[in-house]
Amino acid sequence: MGMRAPTCGQARGFFVAVTVLLATAGSADAQIVLPEISVTDARGPAGAAPSSELQAPGSASEGVVTGVEANDRPVTRPAEVLEAVPGLIVTQHSGEGKANQYFLRGFNLDHGTDIAIHLDGMPINMRSHGHGQGYADLNFMIPELLGGVWYRKGPYFAEEGDFSSAGSVRLNYVDRLDKALIQTTLGSFGYWRSLAAASRPVGDGHIIGAAEMTFYNGPWDVADALRKFSGFLRYSQGTDRDGFALTAMAYQNNWTSTDQVPLRAVQAGLINRYGSLDPTDGGNASRFSLSGRWSRLDEASASRIEFYGIRSSLNLWNNFTYFLDNPVNGDQFRQTDQRTLFGFNASHSFFGRLAGLPMETKIGAQGRHDDIRVGLSRTEARAPLSVVRDDRVRESSLSAFIENTVRWTPWLRTTLGLRTDWYAASVASDIAVNSGATQAAVTSPKFGLVLGPFARTELFFNAGHGFHSNDARGTTIRVDPNDRVTPVDRVPLLVKSRGAEVGLRTRPIDGLETTLAVFVLDFASENLFVGDAGTTEASRPSRRVGLEWTNHWKATPWLSLDIDVAYTRTRFTNVDPAGRYVPGAPALVASAGFTLGHATGWFGGARLRYFGPRPLIEDNSARSPSTALVNARIGYRFDNGIRVQLDALNLLNTPASQIDYFYTSRLPGEPATGVADRHLHPVEPRALRLTVAGQF
Repeated sequence: MGMRAPTCGQARGFFVAVTVLLATAGSADAQIVLPEISVTDARGPAGAAPSSELQAPGSASEGVVTGVEANDRPVTRPAEVLEAVPGLIVTQHSGEGKANQYFLRGFNLDHGTDIAIHLDGMPINMRSHGHGQGYADLNFMIPELLGGVWYRKGPYFAEEGDFSSAGSVRLNYVDRLDKALIQTTLGSFGYWRSLAAASRPVGDGHIIGAAEMTFYNGPWDVADALRKFSGFLRYSQGTDRDGFALTAMAYQNNWTSTDQVPLRAVQAGLINRYGSLDPTDGGNASRFSLSGRWSRLDEASASRIEFYGIRSSLNLWNNFTYFLDNPVNGDQFRQTDQRTLFGFNASHSFFGRLAGLPMETKIGAQGRHDDIRVGLSRTEARAPLSVVRDDRVRESSLSAFIENTVRWTPWLRTTLGLRTDWYAASVASDIAVNSGATQAAVTSPKFGLVLGPFARTELFFNAGHGFHSNDARGTTIRVDPNDRVTPVDRVPLLVKSRGAEVGLRTRPIDGLETTLAVFVLDFASENLFVGDAGTTEASRPSRRVGLEWTNHWKATPWLSLDIDVAYTRTRFTNVDPAGRYVPGAPALVASAGFTLGHATGWFGGARLRYFGPRPLIEDNSARSPSTALVNARIGYRFDNGIRVQLDALNLLNTPASQIDYFYTSRLPGEPATGVADRHLHPVEPRALRLTVAGQF
């Protein structure tokens, strides 16, 4: 494993200039403030400053992880910090610039079909996206800026809407730092990352800025050649609950990707595990955003308004089937997505009493509009061959919700919620018959019951309806864009889910918290990733029944341990000769780890993540193997603010898969009909990354 830094003189010169600017902006009298995720109802995040006596977790399967805890975990790529959410698996199957693949509660969520992700109030999931519905790309995220990760699972919360049936994750950046941070990481396979961040008082508020650069080649025969740049700038006054902030973010990324490869090609020696069958696959992405928040808090009420505008673009070149459809030029295709979206979130909470009983009522509204240019074309070595489809999509939504919580006795509280969502979309397609307009509305009731505490234990029951949206192009389509003749069935714009959960949260001894939840979740139509097409499609109705067990123990001030286990039984609920198994749905996932260390001196930790086998086709005749990975960290913090740490990723050098698919592809010399086979994207071999950081 070689440790080398990329040679990119101009980029590094720019970064050094930014580093000096941010370092000189540091101020010794600034203070670190981990932003609270401002939800003031009874289901607000544990650990946030209470806005009323009702605030407490409303479910056994919700919680908050501090930014410090999230960053204590050694990770390969930014979005893996989301694995701090119990039961959530984050993988990658195509280069370091494409959105990650997510798995939670028996879902193969592809790139975000049923997990809603937000950062500082901005939605990360993209509707009617060129690569898949709900595409949620977190490659622009700078993990060191995280103040908290708040998660909820299930369709039980009135504030959560589209894509949140399996769960939702809300991320927040800090408003200010106590010291400037300069950090550089060198690692195996050409990894180099540098980060500079600082804040200082300006007028009545604070300004904070950060700049990050990452270069990476990876172990692949065809280097990733990742070149990523991220920037962040925020001005804020007051606090997250009572103040305002204005934030700008920028991100640019270019990469070459090694996609999943057929097992038979590896076994025959045509390529090795890290080889490529199309060296021109890859992509580029950019994201620019401006967002703001205003909040006010007093004894009787709390208000919050968030707004955002985002401009993003993505170009992906993939070749999953090689020579199955086009034996001469190959099957590479380009997916494009350029969009501008803007929206808002607004809420107001009333704190009062009903017949002397503590009561809190929260009302809110959310709106969003996406203006999208989305396309699909056939290519060879990234050169265009023909256009499959080219669409202009405009999609808008408006939502309203209300949630009321009453504490009837010291050991009983209830929450009633109601949410209404209205969606409208228009599609202007280059295939005239596939153009059109559609709209739909859905109303989702919610209910929660909490009993306790009894002997340091609370019991929970939650039930509710949720939904996800489908790609707007599927709601107006009439003919297959590949041949422009074959009739195609339309799909509904909104698809309902419904679920229920019983659980408990207990603290049997000081420092130990244990939760147990049993849930059921039904979907009227499953969104599935289609491996040979590189997109998601609406599929059959499904049901999941699962059990989750989560444990976190702060054994001493310097030692924390945790273990999480989740099992889910997932099946299609209608009758079909193809079978009842949902492809890619994991049954068993688990993780365990420890973190140790004080503010100065030695620190470290290790984590085991188990990703169980999954059915790859509906009759369960093809299955993926399991994957068990161990990451570890050891380091030392000096009194003068210098930190040195060494991360070992895939410590045991396990030759496993990040992800597996089963579909038909064709290699040169194979029959014209192709060969059905398992296609895998391997876990990277053991890699070391050395970080040197200083806070000044």
